[in-house]
Amino acid sequence: MKRRDDILLVDGYNMIGAWPMLEKLKEHDLEDARDKLLDMLADYQGFTGMKVYVVFDAYFVPGIGATYRQHKLTVIYTKEKETADECIERLCAELYSRRRNIYVATSDMVEQNVAFGQGALRVSARELLIDIGQNRKEIEQTLREEKPIKRNSVDSRVNLETWSKLERLRRGE
Repeated sequence: MKRRDDILLVDGYNMIGAWPMLEKLKEHDLEDARDKLLDMLADYQGFTGMKVYVVFDAYFVPGIGATYRQHKLTVIYTKEKETADECIERLCAELYSRRRNIYVATSDMVEQNVAFGQGALRVSARELLIDIGQNRKEIEQTLREEKPIKRNSVDSRVNLETWSKLERLRRGE
């Protein structure tokens, strides 16, 4: 059972390659696929309350890597010569606590086993996509069930005579 203080570490490019809609989007524009993934995960984080880290592999990109916040997500681009898997393993060790669970979302079996060995729980790309879809359905159901808000306007409580007096005052009569 997931708790609000739990953490989800996501292998970003692994999700893009495993989720059909993102794979198709990636063929035209990788940046759009990344943005769509981040939007979906931001909604997921907002619904579950879990802290979500999204790790993108920048193994062949020169530089020191980057970490920033987007949609309240923590987005990490790895350092040069650091894979997303290595970064996720490091984060598992850094963020480990007995009071919370760490979930690692990847379909890379080797990475799942390494993360599991460090005390993290495994989530496949498919399982995460299903969970996101179920959360979206729950949100839509809740929105459909909510009753319309009754307006508490002055209209319904002021009689015609009072409205007439107010209108004359407004006109300066």
